[in-house]
Amino acid sequence: MRAEETVAPSTSAPLAERLSVGVRERRNWRQLVKFVIVGGSGYAANLLVFTLGVNVLELHHLIAASLAFVVAVSNNFWWNRFWTFRARSGHAGTQALRYFTVSIAAFVIAAALLELLVTGLGMHKVLAQAVSVGAATPLNFLGNKMWSFKRNDRPG
Repeated sequence: MRAEETVAPSTSAPLAERLSVGVRERRNWRQLVKFVIVGGSGYAANLLVFTLGVNVLELHHLIAASLAFVVAVSNNFWWNRFWTFRARSGHAGTQALRYFTVSIAAFVIAAALLELLVTGLGMHKVLAQAVSVGAATPLNFLGNKMWSFKRNDRPG
């Protein structure tokens, strides 16, 4: 074990302890950077589909957000499974179910924030979408790292 690495607590350890140890591991920071890169591509696809939906197809902003979510989450699952978390040996079906569950939870939070920003505060729809998706990103990362692609689901 290298000096900069720490020993991960067991999965039965309290969440606060697991997070405390986790922020000190370089591997987690590398994964976060990869997650942000993958997320950036999904974010761009999301905003493109959303913008086309509201401005060209004249869809309601929540319908456009739903379509944008489907496009982005499909792209992001593949890249996160194979590149970010290198979870190729885990069961793809289980990982996909967990990934989409986490993603849907993050989407619901983002959609609620989108509705608040657009309807409640009168924010421009595309800007509100950008803010709401960004706000849900930390939940998405933690959920996918700690559940969808957790290490004890993978050999080695």
